[in-house]
Amino acid sequence: MAYIQINGGVNRFDLEIEFLPDSDELMGRPPLGMKPTTVRLSTDTIRRIEALVGNRRLALFIREAVENELQRRENPEASTGLGNL
Repeated sequence: MAYIQINGGVNRFDLEIEFLPDSDELMGRPPLGMKPTTVRLSTDTIRRIEALVGNRRLALFIREAVENELQRRENPEASTGLGNL
């Protein structure tokens, strides 16, 4: 409920605020399925990565490195190349 003064008289009126979602599911870019995460790296490490891949490809390099390391640790026998010898 809100009150407003008009020409010396006080009028009462009800406010209805309709909450709309921030975005329409049918519009815009689809979700990327990624969560932003902060990773702290030394400036030397960042410089080394950027020297290899360029400064605009840093995030892609880190994502690929993490994915490769996860695969290596989840499947240790596959990474050695020895299998079941």
